[in-house]
Amino acid sequence: MAAALAMFKILSRSSNFERTVRTETDSFCSLVLRLYSTRRNCNRRNLFARISPLGDPELSVVQILDQWIEEGRKIKDFELRRIVRDLRSCRRYGQALEVSEWMSSKGLFPLTTRDFAVQLDLIGRVRGLDSAEKYFSSVSNQEEIGKLYGALLNCYVREGLVDKSLTHMQEMKQMGFASTPLNYNDIMCLYLNTGHVDKVPNVLSEMKENGVLPDNFSYRICINSYGARSDLITMEKVLKEMESQSHISMDWTTYSMVANFFIKASMHEEALNYLRKCEDKVDRDALGFNHLISLYTSLGHNDEVMRLWALQKEKCKKQVNRDYITMLGSLVKLERLEEAENLLKEWESSCQCYDFRVPNVLLIGYSQKGLIERAEKMLRSIAREGRIPPPNSWAIIAAGYLEKQNLEKAFKCMNEALAVKEQNNGWRPKPSVVSSILRWLSENGRYGELKEFLSSLKTVPSMDGKLHNALDELVETLENDGEIAMTGELQVR
Repeated sequence: MAAALAMFKILSRSSNFERTVRTETDSFCSLVLRLYSTRRNCNRRNLFARISPLGDPELSVVQILDQWIEEGRKIKDFELRRIVRDLRSCRRYGQALEVSEWMSSKGLFPLTTRDFAVQLDLIGRVRGLDSAEKYFSSVSNQEEIGKLYGALLNCYVREGLVDKSLTHMQEMKQMGFASTPLNYNDIMCLYLNTGHVDKVPNVLSEMKENGVLPDNFSYRICINSYGARSDLITMEKVLKEMESQSHISMDWTTYSMVANFFIKASMHEEALNYLRKCEDKVDRDALGFNHLISLYTSLGHNDEVMRLWALQKEKCKKQVNRDYITMLGSLVKLERLEEAENLLKEWESSCQCYDFRVPNVLLIGYSQKGLIERAEKMLRSIAREGRIPPPNSWAIIAAGYLEKQNLEKAFKCMNEALAVKEQNNGWRPKPSVVSSILRWLSENGRYGELKEFLSSLKTVPSMDGKLHNALDELVETLENDGEIAMTGELQVR
């Protein structure tokens, strides 16, 4: 058992040994970019169509930009700015910075202060705050410098630097640059994200005293601050003030947020009131329908969920993977598994790009309800159709078998996951699953398999150096204990 104890000590020191999940936004943006690239000029006459397939943020776009010029093609400033904007919106910040800096270095057209501000923000995201401050100093002689001050403030806020942010904001006020809601919104977000939610309303009050009209986002941050403190009475007062402002156009997002706080407080009648207001504002916004479906699911309203899904399909015409993920998740929570299976078949018959995040929702649902054999059968059926499941799909099954104390099956499925690890470079095995399998292998004297399993774990692309060292240490501990021979065979003692 010495090896098993050593194993847990080593794993517990590896605090970064956590599963990294790509957000829906990232995946959805990547899909949109790929489809845009496919539909738009397959002969790559469009510059964005050449850049968008480079989904790996580590890949450089400079060569593509240079080649475009070498081919004698024209390039417009608005096109490059749009590319920077789209890359930023999909969190491909490194590539967006490359385009921005390429635009600066070539001198093909005059740059605006906004161009410098965007570049400053990207430098802060990609290279850190020190680089952003140096860049700010180098371009602080630009006209409309207030935008640059605002971009640097955003960098401080993003890093959660309260003192620096407040000092910088005070300097902006003294210079007359804090004249838009954006800067005050930054400070309110700073307080919200650093646990000082009680200070948010004071910023809104100061904003109005200084003659700066709050926008939708200003009110939403303040509403959120009261909701986070469960002060729903004051939250509603702020909402009513927001509704009374002639310059504010109410949207579904605000009502969705308010409804969610009432649901959390188990005040369902009040929540339903705001959900109806939310629906009135949704129109053809698929994301709004997704929020409505999720919130009605939280209330357990089956009929409303089905009605809204039908209405979304009628109004929005085309449903994307994100929409199916939301609806599948709702059906699973409402324990309507047969309808979820039918919806998955509907998606499979219409999808242009097979995204395993969609069937994973059902796999998780099966697992949570103890139907892990059914989940494995479904995944293997998908694999037989020629699709290669990513490692996280197999990891879902492994975790499900672990819950049922079937370690043999959990081990087998984790090996399946490791065999296809290249399908998702961001995947990391769950510590609880790995440690349970390692302990089980050790306790059953299967040291050769244990060593092979550890070796496979070390080849997972997302594993950091700290974990590599921990795994090396574990193997060394086992070998020193004589439990594993250097050849990987069981050592008889």
